[in-house]
Amino acid sequence: MNEFIARLTELSGTLAGVLWGNGLTLLLLLGMGLYLTLRMGLIQLRGFRHSVELISGTYNDPQHQGQVTHFQALATALSATVGTGNIAGVATAISLGGPGALFWMWVTAFFGMATKFTECTLALKFRQIDANGEIAGGPMYTLLHGLKMKRTAVLFASFALIASFGIGNMVQANSVVDGLSYLFPQVRENTWLVGGTLALLVGMVILGGVRRIARVASAIVPFMALLYIGAAILVLFNHFEKIPGAFLTIFNHALNPWAVGGAAVGEAIRWGVARGLFSNEAGLGSSPMAHAAARTNEPVREGLVAMMEPFIDTLVICTMTGLVIVVTGSHLIGQEDLVGAALTAHAFQSSIGVAGAGVVGIGLSLFAFSTIIAWSYYGDRSAYFLFGEGAVQPYRVVFTFLVMVGAAVPLKLVWNIADITNILMALPNLLSLALLSGLVLRLKNAYFSRPFAKKSPETRAEET
Repeated sequence: MNEFIARLTELSGTLAGVLWGNGLTLLLLLGMGLYLTLRMGLIQLRGFRHSVELISGTYNDPQHQGQVTHFQALATALSATVGTGNIAGVATAISLGGPGALFWMWVTAFFGMATKFTECTLALKFRQIDANGEIAGGPMYTLLHGLKMKRTAVLFASFALIASFGIGNMVQANSVVDGLSYLFPQVRENTWLVGGTLALLVGMVILGGVRRIARVASAIVPFMALLYIGAAILVLFNHFEKIPGAFLTIFNHALNPWAVGGAAVGEAIRWGVARGLFSNEAGLGSSPMAHAAARTNEPVREGLVAMMEPFIDTLVICTMTGLVIVVTGSHLIGQEDLVGAALTAHAFQSSIGVAGAGVVGIGLSLFAFSTIIAWSYYGDRSAYFLFGEGAVQPYRVVFTFLVMVGAAVPLKLVWNIADITNILMALPNLLSLALLSGLVLRLKNAYFSRPFAKKSPETRAEET
């Protein structure tokens, strides 16, 4: 049995490496972002200010259909994307692709903003609302109602359901143990106890449905982001004079083959794009399921809100991690045991002491916990689509149990399966984006041509 698992782990690892490591996959994801950026008329820049206004709550309309506010929908989606990729993923990209990888993460985030805008606008357009006001939406409903592709919709939901148990559950539970072990080494000897406690906390949240998930996410996400960014700013303040040189290093390694060699630039592109897409999930089709629950009758509004995810996730938080690693020179150490989250922890600790490693440990734990509760919603919407309302509660119970398992067992095989199902989720979603981008363009143009639609409920009430 152990030999079979080892063989399966090896084969799945090879397949995951092929799917994520080949240029065609990265070109497809990044190329779609570039295409949508041009097709939507640089919506990242033109719609940025209005997006911030929407998130601030100025345009919340209680008469519109939906279960959560714009901010809560954004916080829920960010709960899933802001996670181990922001701490371990950035460090891995820089370790394997050099500092220039950070630049290519920025590129993926910029184009990814247009992808998020498009996929989440479609999620609102084709969401399904039952008699009780319960909402289900996401790429499976876009494929079903927008393109009449039922089999493809079933494929997406199936892959999303499997991925929720892997990348959204057991992998993250293990990351919580990793984060806590930075602070309390004895945690490694009590993984089942940690897993049981974590499962209890997760169950208390997710069994309450999307409203409770959104409330918890909207409390955790700002706190953990501010804590982590605050610590990063403190490190950058301590190394203020090195910041211009860090940017020069990043740009040199990303764009100047004469300075670092063509192979180095190629590796920067490969790892930067791969980890950038993995971090912000643009094009994978996960976050549209959270945004579909937003309280608005204007699909374009939620698309604009969703657009801020890659900005916050990659252009802000990942940038902070990357700059801390570069200005402290931690990427130059080259120790085999300093990879992933350990490299990030070392960078923080080298500047601000044990408290720095503590921030990384707490941040990794909170990021992973928030990812678990957000992905539980993605999984239960997939279960609802595939099997109906009766499958939702059993799914949540199984999901909660697997949190405990994930905290205590080795996860190489689970990581591989998660990587495979993630990219298989993206393919049907990218198909819907390509075929329905014209519809999103018409919705966008119609929305911005109606000044009345962009006014807050209070302003409309005064005018009428």
